[in-house]
Amino acid sequence: MISRILFSFILSVSLMSPVWADTPTLRVAVLKFGTVNWELDTIKHNKLDAANGVSLQVQGMAGGSATKIAFQGGEADVIVSDWLWVARQRAAGKDYVFIPYSKAVGGVLVTKGNTAQSLADLKGSKIGIAGGPLDKSWLILRAYAEQSVGFDLAQETEQVYGAPPLIFKSALSGDVDAAINFWHFTAKMEASGMRKLVDVADAAKALGLDPETPLLGYVVKGETLRGNPDTIKGFAAASRAAKTMLANDDAEWDRLRPRMNAQTDAQFEALKAGFRAGIPADHPIDETAAGNMLELMVKLGGEKLLGKATELPSGTFYSSGN
Repeated sequence: MISRILFSFILSVSLMSPVWADTPTLRVAVLKFGTVNWELDTIKHNKLDAANGVSLQVQGMAGGSATKIAFQGGEADVIVSDWLWVARQRAAGKDYVFIPYSKAVGGVLVTKGNTAQSLADLKGSKIGIAGGPLDKSWLILRAYAEQSVGFDLAQETEQVYGAPPLIFKSALSGDVDAAINFWHFTAKMEASGMRKLVDVADAAKALGLDPETPLLGYVVKGETLRGNPDTIKGFAAASRAAKTMLANDDAEWDRLRPRMNAQTDAQFEALKAGFRAGIPADHPIDETAAGNMLELMVKLGGEKLLGKATELPSGTFYSSGN
């Protein structure tokens, strides 16, 4: 019993305690097979975390809900989510902070032989959508269809919701006429012969949004940031160093290939290109642009999507001066 209590105590010691480790540790909880693992693997393999004064402990989780539960329950120090979720949590009184990771987004793809040239041509079609009815890409595409061609995408099509791998398989098998999926599945669908009808980044730009605004990022708690600013700064620096390496070093991608689930050379090249295209610029997020995006998401998704957030909460985005 004593040894069990002692073991539990050691596990619960603050991540920054100098008693137990010379280098502070950050526990990063992410999806087991998420693309963020490519960056985290690059950090660990090349010891970029140690070079920046931090040790990453990566915990693979089964789903996005599990990562958030671990984070909110104190079992993880860092997770990956979108900044709209962070804004919602801050509006509800939770002190979470967003560190940019990727601006990669998907699009709506049509199956081989589909002659559609615009979203209006999808009238009567079955669309597979990853992420559910409040998926941000789906909401942006709905707004774009309404603005550009006066077409109600939700009313004029049949939607089928499912997990990204299921939508991927349904699209390739022809069970749906078109699909909206996360960027890496979109890349693999294109490499498998599907055709992109509309890119979400182009739709966002047409709506007056800035496609350079990173949607996905690492999330940390404000108390961790304030208590250990050098550790979070080191983590952000390690992330940026990994991005620089992945942007320029093809050999690093060759090393990563076994964990990328690329079935063909075309899929591998598409995933590599998609990741590189999603690397955000190394400068602070434009909060005005982000505020415009949040305002649109409030109109489209309302309280179900953003809770009490009606404008961008102060302190949402990380900067070295936080």
